[in-house]
Amino acid sequence: MSKIALFGANGTIGSRILDEALRRGHQVTAVVRDPAKLTKSDPNLTVVTGDVLDPESVAEVVKGQDVVVSAVGGGGGPGHIATIRPAAEALVAGVRTLGGDAPRLLSVGGAGSLRKPDGTQVWEAEGLPVFLLQIMHAHGDALDFYRTVSDVRWTNLSPAATIEPGERTGTYRTATDDLIVAEDGSSRISAEDYAVALLDEIEQPRHIGERFTVGY
Repeated sequence: MSKIALFGANGTIGSRILDEALRRGHQVTAVVRDPAKLTKSDPNLTVVTGDVLDPESVAEVVKGQDVVVSAVGGGGGPGHIATIRPAAEALVAGVRTLGGDAPRLLSVGGAGSLRKPDGTQVWEAEGLPVFLLQIMHAHGDALDFYRTVSDVRWTNLSPAATIEPGERTGTYRTATDDLIVAEDGSSRISAEDYAVALLDEIEQPRHIGERFTVGY
């Protein structure tokens, strides 16, 4: 079993990652700004205070962990711009200080930069609202940063075009930079199965130093 430090455990995706990790018996340290807001109780869960935007705080709370998972968000578009890439930079900086004992870093990514079957990227579609484009590009900027990093074992996991709470089926398909599209033309994944894919990657690493995506 792994020791996992999880940032963003209160969010829609982060809470599913937390549930899946505990379901599999991993030891999870949930890193939050306000511990009172995380009411879940489990023998394998520890809740600590930390700041994902502060490299020193990151280094302190992830020391001794096997894996760090970032599922942080930013609310709306401007919040994502202010959070996603800065968090990626702080996480890498904090993990980097731990040298050879540094844990792996897995982060929740976005679908905007994925290629559609017609060769265009998801964020090139007409009519997308500004706030959604801001969220997509915030994740794209973070991915651009991760791709410059060679001394930290990072993985970025992009969801399908639509990710929302749903059923845990335990089945999914993966790709690297191409959007996964079903026969009916939809591109979707439940938050529960996204968490399954992320924990599978923790247990059986296949995408160190790259982005991959998951969908039905």
